[in-house]
Amino acid sequence: MVNFRGSSHSKSSSIFSRRSSPLSIMLYVFILFAFSIFIFILYSKDILEDEEKKSPSISEMKPKSEQLPDDILWDAPFSYGLRPCVKPSARYKGAQGYDRYMTVRSNGGLNQMRAGIADMVAVAHIMNATLVIPQLDKRSFWQDTSIFSDIFDEIHFIMTLQTDVRIVKELPKELESAPRARKHFSSWSGVSYYEEMTQIWKDYQILHVAKSDSRLANNDLPLDVQRLRCRAFYHALRFSPAIENLGKKLVERLQSRSERYIALHLRYEKDMLSFTGCTHGLTEAESEELRVMRENTNHWKIKNINATEQRIGGLCPLTPKEVGIFLQALGYPPSTLIYIAAGEIYGGNAHLSELTYRFPNVVYKETLASKGELKGFSNHASQSAALDYIISIESDVFIPSHSGNMARAVEGHRRFLGHRKTVTPDRRGLVALFDMLESGVQKEGSSFSHLVRKLHKNRQGGPRQREGAPSGVKGRARSRLEEHFYQNPYPECICGSKITVRWT
Repeated sequence: MVNFRGSSHSKSSSIFSRRSSPLSIMLYVFILFAFSIFIFILYSKDILEDEEKKSPSISEMKPKSEQLPDDILWDAPFSYGLRPCVKPSARYKGAQGYDRYMTVRSNGGLNQMRAGIADMVAVAHIMNATLVIPQLDKRSFWQDTSIFSDIFDEIHFIMTLQTDVRIVKELPKELESAPRARKHFSSWSGVSYYEEMTQIWKDYQILHVAKSDSRLANNDLPLDVQRLRCRAFYHALRFSPAIENLGKKLVERLQSRSERYIALHLRYEKDMLSFTGCTHGLTEAESEELRVMRENTNHWKIKNINATEQRIGGLCPLTPKEVGIFLQALGYPPSTLIYIAAGEIYGGNAHLSELTYRFPNVVYKETLASKGELKGFSNHASQSAALDYIISIESDVFIPSHSGNMARAVEGHRRFLGHRKTVTPDRRGLVALFDMLESGVQKEGSSFSHLVRKLHKNRQGGPRQREGAPSGVKGRARSRLEEHFYQNPYPECICGSKITVRWT
């Protein structure tokens, strides 16, 4: 060891003791300089790599919309081999009712009337009555003057149900001035209630029903009665040829624009916001306008509503901004084609822009059809809503912003047709997440998207049995809080599997 060090030292001394030429000195300095540069670069690279591992880049810090596979975004849920089944049992007998007539005045918007008419078909069957083609509501918010044949295929309706109930276009001439019993049937009534009502025929030949909505219970009815309701709702109540033809054209135009499309029932309309008392995101002037409208609408019984409590309870329709955040969190790209199935959006572009800046590829009937094609539907809200219904049924994905009559009817129809994908927002859960965004506790991005998708994992329109009322609810309120029959006609009108299906 000592000898080695000694020899090295002596060599170095001899070298530096020599007189070196200027060229050799320059070469030595150049090599030393180059080696120093190499060491510096190598060391600096290690430092930069360590710093990059510690600190994410600016692009990584920005919230990203995770791109999900198409099958997750668009494919219908697994249906377990279930299929529509509406045929009557071997014991079923149709009603004749040749000398007993039931006239009906339907109430509400399009889908409230459709459900009510289907129920009246079943009631006429139970009471063994001849059903006169129902009168439609002309006094609702929309002031639509349409008659039955303007919206529905009247002949098809009569012929489809001819083995179930006798249906005529109008009362016989000799009975037009005959006395009639006027009845407002109790809501959510069962078969025994209507069997007792047959006592009316002892004194009257004509029974007039003042309202048609929610006259039958959702559950605990005979199988044949439930299947008759389905035959009436899904088969007999076909829209008029004019509506069906234009609806088909609009669906084809949507499909020519994009491989897939979402039908969004954006229930952000003046009547809905006023009725529910929901004002989140509105100006003071808009909120006051809605309050005045609610105050002046006589048949809306509740006048004073706490908007904050309504929203926290999940009772408000999602705002356009909230819908945009929701769709983005689900993973749909900005280029997604979205059809707005709704009437006039309250506040117009001022509110709608909060959706369209995230999803600019938004279309309506007015952008798909010409003015000439829509001319016959102007000032006829129910006929216009029927076009929205057709387009929503045929969409690849249906998403309602509120659980009203249209949303329930479309969801149930899509279940009946094979459980087509329907994403039903958990509004109560979403409000909590939206408030976290507004307060800064949560930011949009992958973690937020994960929370939203987890919340809606079992809200995709897959097979499940119709839900009953919440536990602890008793009396007539129980019937009112049950899931609507036309929102989910399983198990009576959907069958084919021996497995008890409970999935969503």
